[in-house]
Amino acid sequence: MLVDGKWMADWHPVQASDKQGRFLRQQSSFRHWVTPDGSAGPTGDAGFQAEPGRYHLYVALICPWASRTLMARKLKGLEQAIAVSVVEPYLGDQGWRFGDYPGATRDTLNGTDYIHELYTRADAHYTGRATVPVLWDKKRQTIVNNESADILRMLDSGFGPLANDDYSLYPAALAPEIDALNARIYPQLNNGVYRAGFATTQAAYEEAANGVFAMLDELEARLAQAGPWLLRTQFTEADIRLFVTLVRFDVAYHGLFKCNLRQLKDYPALHRYMMAILAIPGVKETVNIDHIKQGYYSIKALNPNGIVPIGPMLAE
Repeated sequence: MLVDGKWMADWHPVQASDKQGRFLRQQSSFRHWVTPDGSAGPTGDAGFQAEPGRYHLYVALICPWASRTLMARKLKGLEQAIAVSVVEPYLGDQGWRFGDYPGATRDTLNGTDYIHELYTRADAHYTGRATVPVLWDKKRQTIVNNESADILRMLDSGFGPLANDDYSLYPAALAPEIDALNARIYPQLNNGVYRAGFATTQAAYEEAANGVFAMLDELEARLAQAGPWLLRTQFTEADIRLFVTLVRFDVAYHGLFKCNLRQLKDYPALHRYMMAILAIPGVKETVNIDHIKQGYYSIKALNPNGIVPIGPMLAE
């Protein structure tokens, strides 16, 4: 992480723990919003107006949070308006790095080698972890936002006529239901797999892992009774947020993160749901199983020898 703008090389994936050994996730620091007219969003300052080519998205294909934003960019037809740079899947001594690994890119926009250099360009005295995704403003030469939930939502509504209206990911009529679903699925499942994998006590691990499967059981029943999406016939951001965890489950969370009570393929309704989302035009381009496996299994705290398993075979 960075401390007063200086990189601390002793990187560790456990960002913080409470007294019971529970994994605690760092809060995002840059919370400005792109809006159609440049007015202020729910957080941060005004001055970030939607303009074609003004913003750049930095992502890691291993990362579910970054993949949320890639999916929204695809579904909203913003590929021409917002360019993308992709880091290599490995988490090294300086965190996320640009390079020549297949599927990754160089940072041709800012010429940086590491994501943490973007953070110090935006704030020379930044203290915190250098995470992805990062939405960068070329005009003001700063980070707009590094919170995936915010970026997902602003990609849906913040770019006005630059985006298409094929999908409305956060329609006002469904906002209360979406918020309620997100508030339950995130701690138990999206972040629950990390709470299980990075737990430092048996009690914290069992609490998290049991929560993961309780939520999977609940979602299986929900989708078996009604669908095809979480909110019936309306595909929303809640589906994006769930999908990015499901598509990584058998590949990484089941084994490496010790969420091994059941595999996703043991949940017929959830598996069908995941495959239906994967079949939406453009979504498959945002999923890179090789990056997911290489990235997660490079985490030395979880896999000291760096051996990447040959499986699993993903069911079609």
